[in-house]
Amino acid sequence: MQMRSTAERIRQTLYFELGGIGLVTPLYMAFTGASFSEGAVLLVAISVAVMLWSPLHNTVFDFVDLRLSGRVASDRPQVLRAVHAVSHEVTAVCVSLPLLIWLGGLSLWDAVFADILLTLFYTAYAYVFHVVFDWLRPVGVSPKAEKNEGAA
Repeated sequence: MQMRSTAERIRQTLYFELGGIGLVTPLYMAFTGASFSEGAVLLVAISVAVMLWSPLHNTVFDFVDLRLSGRVASDRPQVLRAVHAVSHEVTAVCVSLPLLIWLGGLSLWDAVFADILLTLFYTAYAYVFHVVFDWLRPVGVSPKAEKNEGAA
């Protein structure tokens, strides 16, 4: 049974976070009235914290799924993809809420509201991202193997 390599996990996480920052920074600025630099610093800090968390979450989720079902991540059914996305965002709240208060200067309730909006956005984004990522880079297919198939 195969799982994603460490290099592939890093690639997956970097693509996910870069796409998320690009999509959510303008929304955060509109919601809070923060300047670009204030919004970008906060969202990059949240992104770095979540990037450190994401590979661990994804690996544990994939490992449990593999052990329980014998299935690799790219063969995951849609319902379990939704569970994966929700579990990722619920656990990311533990990282992002304190940063929204500390770096964002938001009150507790504003930070909770912002975190709920970020969580809803990122939950949908995580679902779409992982479907596309698994379609473009299925588990067990290396880029070298794809190039060799195309040359044959």
